Amino acid sequence: MTFYGFILLIHVIAAICGLGASFAIPLITKVAKTTSEARFTLELVGKIEKLPKFGSILLLITGIVMAIIHPSLFEQGWFILSLIIYIAVQFIVAGILPKKMKQQAAVLEQANGETLPEEYIVLGKQMGPFNGIIHTAAVVIIILMAVKPF
Repeated sequence: MTFYGFILLIHVIAAICGLGASFAIPLITKVAKTTSEARFTLELVGKIEKLPKFGSILLLITGIVMAIIHPSLFEQGWFILSLIIYIAVQFIVAGILPKKMKQQAAVLEQANGETLPEEYIVLGKQMGPFNGIIHTAAVVIIILMAVKPF
């Protein structure tokens, strides 16, 4: 196996681990029906989200290393567009969604009883479109990298 092939293998493994977990997180958070379940869910998601964070960083590093090895990638439209999309969604991944989750945790800290506070539910619904954007972006990037249309 060449060094490039090894970096590509790491890139693919990082994508599978990171993206798989990031697709699962919204499904996990929707399961909670009580404040106790929601607290547990947020704690669980806090542990699971390490995979997408690590995978995302590793994807960027390995992608850039592959482009350094093969500089012609920087001339490929699919590669450039993939980088642009990746960078664009980082505002959501690293900024908006973590902030919303912290707000949910704060709401749960103030909650009395087992009924989920309405504000918690509203915050969860506000995250839905952002999750849709990042998941769509991930699928588009995967398609661009697999098909290399331009």
